[in-house]
Amino acid sequence: MKVVAQRVSEGRVTAEGEVTGQIGRGLLLLVGIGQEDEESDLVWMADKLAGLRIFEDDGGKMNLSVQEIGGGILSVSQFTLYGDCRKGRRPNFMGAARPEKAEAMYDRFNALLRERGLTVETGRFGAMMDVSLVNDGPVTLIVDSRA
Repeated sequence: MKVVAQRVSEGRVTAEGEVTGQIGRGLLLLVGIGQEDEESDLVWMADKLAGLRIFEDDGGKMNLSVQEIGGGILSVSQFTLYGDCRKGRRPNFMGAARPEKAEAMYDRFNALLRERGLTVETGRFGAMMDVSLVNDGPVTLIVDSRA
């Protein structure tokens, strides 16, 4: 499982002209599910992201998690994180999970985040989406459950 986590002061995702998810301060997550991923990857990722200390405390030090600041999560499915660009000019997406598996795992991942007390907004799985954000910092991390 691969996630690009961006610390944001605001984020919004729109599909077919409709806002499907919107948050203020928190994390915008671009979520990729791989063929090999299983429940343990989802649990590990939910725990990691909920507790990742990347928000500043009163002293200006990255010492607080999204849980601790009461921030939101904007979760957007992103199979292209599994694009392999090593050969040729067209990415190969063979490492990404098939849509039926990926959608179920994506939904489960979001449920796990909610179980950790987080407010989770989402995009629309499989849709063409417009994602807008104000990256706070900027702070952007790539988190991989298999690395």
